[in-house]
Amino acid sequence: MLNEEIITGSELAAVQIPAGNAVVLPEGSRIYITQMLGNSITAATDIGMVRISRQQAEAAGLMSPTQKGDDAQSELSLEQQVWKTLGDIYDPEIPVDIVNLGLVYSVELIPQKDGTNCVNVRMTLTAPGCGMGPHLMAEAEAGIAALPGVSEVNIEFVWDPPWNQDMMTEEARMQLGII
Repeated sequence: MLNEEIITGSELAAVQIPAGNAVVLPEGSRIYITQMLGNSITAATDIGMVRISRQQAEAAGLMSPTQKGDDAQSELSLEQQVWKTLGDIYDPEIPVDIVNLGLVYSVELIPQKDGTNCVNVRMTLTAPGCGMGPHLMAEAEAGIAALPGVSEVNIEFVWDPPWNQDMMTEEARMQLGII
């Protein structure tokens, strides 16, 4: 399916890259999937690059339904589950997740009186004007909020220190051919 022409069988909601504008691809649209990682698809279309959410991709038959109840994830601490969730969010233009890109600066869990946790995440973007920022934030919020034991999620974009390529993990730099 990757890099093959696909004709959509129904309307498909998507987000234009890099502007971040919501669009609807009409039934019969031609798409070419260029990246199929984590919880989204990046595709080339007649209107340019778009990001398609897992929910939309599953409904259109472009991705297999996710398996619920991952036993391996349940053995992780809540903080590890949060980091794993963030690691499943990929930059829409390059095949590296936001953790390995160095966009996530910190994760803080604050225990609540009812036994749940408030999760605070400080992160940045590769560029302050990135139109995809709100979409990455929403994906992070939804993924973390779905974790058992989470009652509140706060994502804060910070610009100090500004992101640069040195913040990427060695794995990310190798994958992108920077090393």
